[in-house]
Amino acid sequence: MDVQTYIHGVGRRARAAARSIAKADTATKNRALKEMAAAIERDAKRLLEANARDLEEAKRNKLDSAMIDRLTLTAKGIAAMADGLRQIAALPDPIGRVTALRKRPSGIRVGRMRVPLGVVAIIYESRPNVTADAAGLCVKSGNAAILRGGSEAIHSNQAIAACVHAGLRSAGLPEDVVQVIEITDRAAVGELITMRDTVDVIVPRGGKSLIERLMRESRIPMIKHLHGVCHTYIDDRANPKMAIRIADNAKTQRLGTCNTMETLLVARGIAQKLLPPLCRIYAKKGIELRGDAEARGIVPGMKPATEDDWYTEYLDAILSVRVVKDLDEAIEHIANYGSQHTDAIVTGDKARARRFLREVDSSSVMVNASTRFADGYEYGLGAEVGISTDKLHARGPVGLEGLTSLKWVVLGAGQIRK
Repeated sequence: MDVQTYIHGVGRRARAAARSIAKADTATKNRALKEMAAAIERDAKRLLEANARDLEEAKRNKLDSAMIDRLTLTAKGIAAMADGLRQIAALPDPIGRVTALRKRPSGIRVGRMRVPLGVVAIIYESRPNVTADAAGLCVKSGNAAILRGGSEAIHSNQAIAACVHAGLRSAGLPEDVVQVIEITDRAAVGELITMRDTVDVIVPRGGKSLIERLMRESRIPMIKHLHGVCHTYIDDRANPKMAIRIADNAKTQRLGTCNTMETLLVARGIAQKLLPPLCRIYAKKGIELRGDAEARGIVPGMKPATEDDWYTEYLDAILSVRVVKDLDEAIEHIANYGSQHTDAIVTGDKARARRFLREVDSSSVMVNASTRFADGYEYGLGAEVGISTDKLHARGPVGLEGLTSLKWVVLGAGQIRK
């Protein structure tokens, strides 16, 4: 079967399945999610074996360390996938909820009902856990899902998909509610992103080159972020111990994620005290530092930062460091170089914290916390299908409500318009 025939068949089946899942009751959807979680735990050994095959091929193909890190499944990661599905099951079902119902002078009552988007196609790289997270969120939000993972994770994704299908069958739902594309041909993506008759929204989750391609070629609305140039600003009224702990975690807890800090901004009034001990921690952990002239004057071992460094999402053991005059200069830097993903301030000054929250235009803005918390699981969404830096529809980690829309509902008792 050729790629076009295969992908269009997937789309038609997804459209039919979308009607089934849209009308499924909460208990049925929750049962499916819990059965998926049980299947993942039951088949943990098989999932690890499948992932080992992917990792072996990834190393043979010389994929970079960041991609291999995202590709790797562990026993802890498998347990987190199952826990995430159970968390989604425990969340309130948004579908059918009517809000803002109000009575008009005519006697009609007008409100808005939350409804599924329909068919959601998620295109992602490396991370096999996305297969479970996306399936769970789409099922709970009443959407059919088409999942197209990267070729580097094909064995892992197919093994997880088998667990997802087992959960759907146990709940009496069609397996076509969640379909994982079984072919690795790149032409499959090109075909999928043009199918406006069967796909309602695309969620890309991967590297900059993938998302740039989809932005150029897709004819379907997208929920996306292009890159994550995340900042932490350490104010001169910050608690130094807290600031060091947060800045260390934001960069080194995990290097290859979109919410990892890529630029550290430090107020001039605290830089002399804070940068030397913090940079010693970075040096011990193998982080290459690239600083402006003032930062290099305080920590001479830094490499010079170029203009391009301030724009760069490294996803690697590299950090840009700049000393700024004050909060105003920090906010200006973020506005000029940031990607509107996640930015944090460390400060003991509540007024400055409020200014930072109000004036920094990012999808997640934090006070006295690591940027690594910008995650659907950490936000209590159960999981996420991705993070959006767009300003329409969904912004930040996209969970259940981000996969729904609103329609107007009108309740009358025989009224006619005069």
